Amino acid sequence: MKALAELLAGADWRVSGSDNNASSSVVLSLAERGLRVHPGHDHGFLDAGTDVLVYSPAVGAENAERAEARRRGIPQLSYSQMLGRLMRGKTGVCIAGTHGKSTTTAMTGCILTSAGLAPSVVIGAEVCGLGTNGWHGAGEHFVVESCEFQRSFLDLSPRYAAILGIEPDHFDCYAHFDELVAAFAAFANRAPTDGRLLIPAGCEASKAAAIAASAPVETFAVEASADWQALDLRPAGGGTRFRAFRQGEYFAEIHLPLPGTHNVANALAAAALTSAAGVSAGAIKEGLAEFPGIRRRFERVGSWRGVMLIDDYAHHPTAVSASLATARAEYPNRRLWCVFQPHQVSRTRALFHEFAASLAAADRVLLVPVFAAREDVHDEPRQIACELAGAVVHSGGHARHADTLDHALRTLEDELRPGDVLITMGAGDIGKVHHAFTRRLQVHHPARRTPGTLHLAENRGTRAVFHHAAEPGRAG
Repeated sequence: MKALAELLAGADWRVSGSDNNASSSVVLSLAERGLRVHPGHDHGFLDAGTDVLVYSPAVGAENAERAEARRRGIPQLSYSQMLGRLMRGKTGVCIAGTHGKSTTTAMTGCILTSAGLAPSVVIGAEVCGLGTNGWHGAGEHFVVESCEFQRSFLDLSPRYAAILGIEPDHFDCYAHFDELVAAFAAFANRAPTDGRLLIPAGCEASKAAAIAASAPVETFAVEASADWQALDLRPAGGGTRFRAFRQGEYFAEIHLPLPGTHNVANALAAAALTSAAGVSAGAIKEGLAEFPGIRRRFERVGSWRGVMLIDDYAHHPTAVSASLATARAEYPNRRLWCVFQPHQVSRTRALFHEFAASLAAADRVLLVPVFAAREDVHDEPRQIACELAGAVVHSGGHARHADTLDHALRTLEDELRPGDVLITMGAGDIGKVHHAFTRRLQVHHPARRTPGTLHLAENRGTRAVFHHAAEPGRAG
């Protein structure tokens, strides 16, 4: 929602919004762009001239502002429906998949921008150094992070589409894995015959979804056979250098200023998409070399008493494993702490054993209660976190449960030692832990901004209301 508001403000819309729990940094950031965010929700927040209200998945039909919009006959669109409307007449570039959407979308947008194509971009995370999740461009390309939650990506019309992999997830809206694959198949079929669909060569579910595609299909892989290959990976100044090949022919040598094999895969996907859109190999190489990364994706936020602090969004076992493996590779001889906040009770229960196995890779694990976004729960968040700590120990790890984030913080203050690496991990409000440490730092580091709820408003007489409830963790 923050990204969409920033894009619309850049296109000269007048934007306002509302949020039960807006981050002060988000409110300040949006205010600097002329966007007003109201605290809480009230029917009086709708201006007299409001023409359309846009709401996030967390805002139900009973919401006061939505009810007022119905009473006044104001049209309402979901977030994804609004994106679909904006994509009309544009060249859609849509990135979907269980992992890597935000990073790959940001890479794709930055490459197109660096190449002078002035895309419009909507990302689910803030680009480091830019202070924004989205921006309006005068060019024809519209790059969108495309989420499978509630099948919202089916509101989009990509010409160039990517599925970065499909794994069981979003158990609150997909009862069976086959339903999830079928949703991705419907997404794959939205790319036209003159477009392109990109899938990972090693993902059988993505291959199954791609059978429905009308567009030509290309595959990508790291150190494996595919249409697009990343080979000869080697560390380079805190990042990775690799050689990209297309159809067996050398494409470019790329220096990516991010660590991790998973980021090489993301960069390769972005290279393939932008190449299909007509960007040269040289421009792709330059755009990736300048990519600053995005917030909360293995974000090094500083150090405290000799402890390296890293903040990460991982909230699925595969992403947890990738982030911890990256930390091991970057800091091989240091003790690795992980403070993990599971995201949603349904996801944690469904992937319980996978979470236990992935977390066991850290030397020390602190489990805090589940962040139960969109769920009606009682004691389950604390209970399942306790159970998961025991399962990590059973898997060979060293784990404990902390009843609150404050409890976890006190434990860390007592037990962290110089030379340790601390990674805070999860999609809820776990970032408050690293914020508590960074407030103690003597070096300047800008506060992380998280998406807030918004109102949309006016573009040459057209107004809208943008609406997002309190949900620090995004769907997807």
